[in-house]
Amino acid sequence: MNTALRTAGFLAGVLVAFAVAGLALGDDDDHDDDHYDEHGGWMEPGEDVQPVANAAYAEECGACHMAYQPGLLPSDAWRQVMDADALIDHYGDDASLAPALRLELADYLVANAAGQSRKSRSRAFAVGDAGAGDLPRITATRYFRNEHHEIPSRMVVGNPDVRSFSNCNACHTGAADGVYNEHRVRIPGHGRWDD
Repeated sequence: MNTALRTAGFLAGVLVAFAVAGLALGDDDDHDDDHYDEHGGWMEPGEDVQPVANAAYAEECGACHMAYQPGLLPSDAWRQVMDADALIDHYGDDASLAPALRLELADYLVANAAGQSRKSRSRAFAVGDAGAGDLPRITATRYFRNEHHEIPSRMVVGNPDVRSFSNCNACHTGAADGVYNEHRVRIPGHGRWDD
């Protein structure tokens, strides 16, 4: 009987340890991006999505909206977005491009897409789909929805300084540099956001 009690106690301890570890990892959000220098001081996190590295893409697409990093959508999604016919009705606008430029930008986006990246946040965007039916959307990806589900729509869509969840750089102060860490989120009119 004594051995049975010890075994039961040991198993209970193991279960408690797994439960505690599960809780610690379950809502880790961006806490794995918390870095400290050798003196225990805070260091700014580096990019978690590879920044845009194609000047033609930054200029052409950035003229109308933030030049979204290729690592925010999987390759297939970028192929759909950059299809010549899809660019005629690019989310309600005509974004037609000369054939050579369209191919250059499409090749850049596909080569650096979420599934190709070594950055962990980009790899997370590669899982699941980017929306059904219309053109793929970053905001329709499973990862995006999971990371933004706690933010009340009124703070974004109802906010005249943001207006849309696709306006990343309105709240993510490091978006242009590929930094989407939650510690750098400032929602205009509401301040810092950290779940």
